Formats: sequence, structure tokens, C-alpha cells
Amino acid sequence: MGNILVTGAFGQIGSELVPELRRRFGAETVIASDIRRPTADGNGTAGPFEHLDCTKLRQVQEVVRRHGITTIYHMAALLSAVAEEKPQAAWDLNMGGLYRVLEVAREYRCRLFFPSSIGAFGPTTPPDHTPQDTIQRPTTIYGVTKVAAELLCDYYAARLGVDARGLRLPGLISYSAPAGGGTTDYAVDIFYQAIRYRHYTCFLRPDSCLDMMYMPDAIRAMIELMAADPGRLKHRNAFNVTAMQLTPERLAAAIRRHIPGFVIDYEVDPERQAIADSWPNSIDDSAARSEWDWAPRYDLAAMTKDMLDNLAKRLRPAN
Repeated sequence: MGNILVTGAFGQIGSELVPELRRRFGAETVIASDIRRPTADGNGTAGPFEHLDCTKLRQVQEVVRRHGITTIYHMAALLSAVAEEKPQAAWDLNMGGLYRVLEVAREYRCRLFFPSSIGAFGPTTPPDHTPQDTIQRPTTIYGVTKVAAELLCDYYAARLGVDARGLRLPGLISYSAPAGGGTTDYAVDIFYQAIRYRHYTCFLRPDSCLDMMYMPDAIRAMIELMAADPGRLKHRNAFNVTAMQLTPERLAAAIRRHIPGFVIDYEVDPERQAIADSWPNSIDDSAARSEWDWAPRYDLAAMTKDMLDNLAKRLRPAN
């Protein structure tokens, strides 16, 4: 097996994907890359690092060639809420970066993982048990880039022989990295605020139902998909995956079982609420379950306990 390149390594997903890949395959085989540089506290220095702008073709070519890369996890992107504020930048990074990475993958025969999202769906998509193959007419620039990216990956796989695989990820919950500008950020922020202040003001309605997943399950899903037998994969790219369906009200109740005095109130952000309303209430991930044996390990109760336990340690004042 050759070396692995992770773009966007300091983002919400990359910051947890890189350590897990290094744990499984060895620190020296996984090259972290980001347009940001490692910080003074050592972020990104536990193994090889490359300062990389993935919208620059020659930079990507040079890193892949010099390190003998055979697999790329392309995580660099602007997320939904930030993308709506900067639509031109979102297109340049989300599409321009992917196109260049795909071109390098074609040239150097690399395998590619690309994360799509439930943001690839839209208000005309069936909202309940959303099928693997269905209408995709998103109304956000983030969603538009995800649909276009899914199609581009399919094209490179079918016409140009690139082994491109991907997941449509739901909202991700993590204690290791702060939220990164997504519509589902409330499901991360709520834990910080519950521990620190016993209070949280949510920007979505209490009944806003969205698919969610705990980050350890998401990281495992990415790695398992890339290891899956290609002969079983009918879809290869943009698999629906999910673990739980949450509303702010439901998540607050789960937290209250551990922090009885926790209070949630609501100041709805119309823009982020509109994005959430355009996404499915629940998705059908039966294709992933049948084609590569996907199954989540964390439900709401297990995720809530693990988040609170780990965040309590991280937020505990130093003696």
C-alpha cells in the first residue's frame, strides 16, 4: 500500500481522520495537508505535513509525486453556512479544488475519497427515508457544489477509471474539533454550553429534524468504504449514511438526563433555518448497509454520554 494524502487536514473532519489513519497505517504513511499551517501547540506536526492549496494544480501534483501518494481523502471545503456568505469562494474551493484533485488522481492513478452531504438534497427531495437515488435540487451553493461534485466523481470513475468513492454525510458531532460553519453546528455547540453554562440558545426551531452521526462512526465509515470490495459496490460514490435523527428538543432532553438543570431556549436564525428546512428529516442508508456492511455504533444515548464525558475532561480548568 502506498501513502495517503488528506487535504483540509485541520478541518472538523480532517483533524480526526488524520490521527485515525495514522493509528491504523502508520504515522509516516499519512501526509496531512492544509492551506493553514501547523499551530504553535503542535497541531499537524505528529507526522508529515504539507502546506497545500488544493486549488493549485501544480502544488497538488508535486505533493502526490514526491510522497508516492496512492490514496487521497479530499476534505478541503467550505461548509453550508459559511458557503452562503461566500458563494464565489465556495465554488472556487469546493469545485475547483475537487476538479484539480481528480485530475491528479487520474494522472497518478490514485484512489479518491470525497465527502458529499445531506446538503446535496433539496426541498423537492422526499423528506422522509430519503432514497439513495432520488431528486436532488438543492437551493444552497453548498448543496449545488455537492451535487456537481457527486456527478463529477461519477464521471471520472466511469469514463476515466478513477476509483472515486464517497459518502453523503449527515450532521457530524465531535468533541475534538469546534464546529466549522455548518447548519448542524448547534449539535456541537450545545454540549459546550451545557457544560459551561447549563444553558444554550439554539438557532434552529425545537422541532427541526435532521440526520446526525457521531464523528467516530463517520471516520470509520470513510475508512471502511475505501477498504470495501469494489465488486460489491453498485453505487461507489455518494452513499447515504446515517446514525440518528435529532431535533434540538430531543438532544436537549438527552443532555438533561446527565445535567438536570440544563435549559435550552430559541432565537431562530432565518437563513440557517431555511437551509435546515430544505434538507431531509431522515435518509435511507440501506444501500451502504447492503453493499459494504455499514452499521453505526453510536445512538443518541451513547453519543451524548461520550460527548459529555470527553468534553468535561477537555474543559476542566487546569489546577
